[in-house]
Formats: sequence, C-alpha cells, structure tokens
Amino acid sequence: MQAPTVRLRRLAAELRQLRKAADLTREEVVERTGVNVTTLYRIETARVRPQARTLTGLLDAYGVPDPKRSELTTLLKESAHRGWLHTFASDLPERYASYIEFESEAREVLNYECLFIPGLLQTEHYARAAVSGSDPESTRARIEGRVDARMKRQEALTKDQPLKLWAIVDEAAIRRVVGGREVMLEQLEHLLAAIDLPNVHLQVIPFDTGAHAGMHGSFVIMNFAEAIGPDIVYIESQAGDLFLEEEADIARYNLVSTHLRAGALSPSASASLIATAAKDLHRT
Repeated sequence: MQAPTVRLRRLAAELRQLRKAADLTREEVVERTGVNVTTLYRIETARVRPQARTLTGLLDAYGVPDPKRSELTTLLKESAHRGWLHTFASDLPERYASYIEFESEAREVLNYECLFIPGLLQTEHYARAAVSGSDPESTRARIEGRVDARMKRQEALTKDQPLKLWAIVDEAAIRRVVGGREVMLEQLEHLLAAIDLPNVHLQVIPFDTGAHAGMHGSFVIMNFAEAIGPDIVYIESQAGDLFLEEEADIARYNLVSTHLRAGALSPSASASLIATAAKDLHRT
C-alpha cells in the first residue's frame, strides 16, 4: 500500500481530534453515521481516503461549522497530492496548525537551526523577541498567538511519553543576542537546563568548523511510529510552510543531518560552548 500523503495524514488527525472533542467513541459515530467501524478506523489512521459524502457525514456528526468544514473539504480534495507548500494564513494559529499536529504525533524530531534557537527550546522572552524581530509586519495579537503556540508545543518534551528531540544549532544562533543581554542570558541558561532532559540531545556547530552541510538553511525531520506513517521534512520560508515526503527528499535531508551530527560538538562540549557564551555576555 502506498504511504499516505501529508494532507491525508493531516485530515486523519483532524478527524480524530474532532471526534474526541465531540466526546464520541468510534462505536457511537458508527451508530450516528452508518460508517463501518473498520472504515472509520482506517480513515482516522490515514489508511484510506474518505469519500466526500462520508466526510460530510462525519463533520455533521461532530457539529463542525464553517470555515473549518470548508478547510477539511478542501484538504480531502487535495489529499492525493504529494508534497505541500502551505502558505501562511491570516489567522496565526492556523498558520502552524499542520506543523503542530504532526509534531504532536511524532516520536522523534531532528531540528537543525542556523540562526534561531529551536522553537521547542526557546524561552517565552526569547520567542517574543525572535517573532517580533523577524516578522516586522506582525500585529501584537499575532505575535502573542505565535508565542503562546510555541510555549504550548514545549509540553511535548515533558509529557508521559515525551518527544525525543535532537537539536543541532549553528554557533551563530548561540551568539546572536536576541532580545537584549538579559533575555539572551536567560535563554542560554535555559538551554543548559534542557540538556539535562534525557530525551533532549543538543549539539552546536562551532564557527571554526567552516563551511558545512547545513548552510543552505534550517529544517526539521519528524519521525513517526510505523502505524502513523513515514518521515516528513518541514522547511519554513518567507513563502510558506513546505512539507516534503518523497523518499528522495527524506534521504537527502537524512544524509545532511548525518553530516551535521558528525561535524557538531559533542553534547558536553556544546554545553561548554554555551556556558562560555553566557559568561561572555555577563562580562559585557
């Protein structure tokens, strides 16, 4: 069977959430809609694409209004297409809805960042300064919405079955003083504390490494349990959110990540570099 597309996996995740929000078991949905329980399970795990009338019946059962209904209907129509450039929506939470949904279901995430501290490891003050500084057109409400979403995402690192995070950052992200000296000091101290989490692996690529495989830009590789689906590569750009799922793309980014891990400092040496950067800030 061909692996489900990113869009189909997003649709399946949305339908699971909507059913749970409606406080319905699969058996109760079967009674209301007549959809076979096996079919419902396969829809919710992205094993099959629902027919349009089936999706309508499920959305009716869950009491889903527009614009969410229209969004999911469009998602179904496009769910056979591979790859996904998700352009930014005006509503800030929706801008990250797809990424957050996938991240919440991933078992491992590798995040390489060349300019920013990874979102899962940012403090609230750093996140606010990073968002406002990198997106000067954002309103205060949009900035706060994005910061709130980022803080909520971090709960994945401390839940009962925590997300495994392998973060690799260029030294530029450690040295760039985002938000001022006090904000950056707090951020560096937060990184040193995060390193102690057993599910967090942090490496820094020092300046003296020279040119390296990550200089083309940041990316995220999300790894899922087999029942959910294969890996996804995520790239954020000014044009929108790009999701890659072709085997060749996954293989290329896995190769890049292998080179980055090999060229980066060990976690202990990375912690020493971060501590040195904090001391340098204290002196200024």
